[in-house]
Amino acid sequence: MTQAILAAAGTPPDLAQIVAEALVEANLVGHDSHGLLRLPQYIDAVRKGQVKPAARASLLSTQQATARVDGARGWGQPAARLAAQTVMGLAQDYGVGVVTIEHCNHIGRLGEYVEGIARAGLVGLIMCNVGAAVAPFGGRRPRMGTNPMAWGIPRGAGQDPLVVDFATSVVAEGKLRLARDKGQQVAPGLIIDRDGQPSIEPADFYDGGALLPFGAHKGYGLSVMIELVAGGLSGLGPSMSAKFQGGNGTILMALDIARFVPLEEFAVQANEQCESLKSTPTIEGFSEVLLPGEPEMRSRRQRRVDGIPLPDKTWQSIQKVADELQVTL
Repeated sequence: MTQAILAAAGTPPDLAQIVAEALVEANLVGHDSHGLLRLPQYIDAVRKGQVKPAARASLLSTQQATARVDGARGWGQPAARLAAQTVMGLAQDYGVGVVTIEHCNHIGRLGEYVEGIARAGLVGLIMCNVGAAVAPFGGRRPRMGTNPMAWGIPRGAGQDPLVVDFATSVVAEGKLRLARDKGQQVAPGLIIDRDGQPSIEPADFYDGGALLPFGAHKGYGLSVMIELVAGGLSGLGPSMSAKFQGGNGTILMALDIARFVPLEEFAVQANEQCESLKSTPTIEGFSEVLLPGEPEMRSRRQRRVDGIPLPDKTWQSIQKVADELQVTL
């Protein structure tokens, strides 16, 4: 279904498969904000000229342990996969690799890429900036993106890697979109309305409000650094810059653990740490301590059996796009 809709919008079959896989995988691991919910938005981006569906990412240059990928304003997921493959090769050759992606559209769930890097026995880090939606600490107008980052760390053969993937806002914008589609309110402390007043109505964000940074000044400071490192080094620029053209200014890094300590020794330490965390006595309201990435791995196993739940409004919006593109679902 997803591939057919993307193909009808002018996407070559191999690129359509990559984007479809990324969207479905986001749903499988429970991040519905980055899954099929995005499909109508993606098709709208094609219609507006933001995404060139047939464009292909390419390797622009390499210089020792660094490289630049050109996303060519095509789909972000194929560009990010090329960058992840490139950074893994650089890390294996040099011990460390750093890759930026220029002219890059939305790359989806960041955890996908660092999980792949970690499964190759490397430490992975990715971060990107995105259009302004978050107010700075103490401010009431959007000046920064949600600016997510993700880490992936291997635990050895037969073990799922540790994966941390989060926005520097209290909540990702897609979570608000999902709540709006479900007709739900959001928790206090996530957004403010256009007048700078706290709100629990997702519609207030889309009516000129703003997301808030997590951890007050801490999330704000981290977001500023991501704007300048990811946005600046990728050439996309900070989200409030006059040259910002939308999309994700992206940077990936990888470390070859074996250049520092034996991989097996590192894996033993990682698993000892995980066992210690899992054995921690819990406080009231908690039945267990979860590891970073464990909820996603559990969701993937469960949803592969039970399927992916979609809100009615999300399904209706996908159906509408399919009808417009003359795709039968």
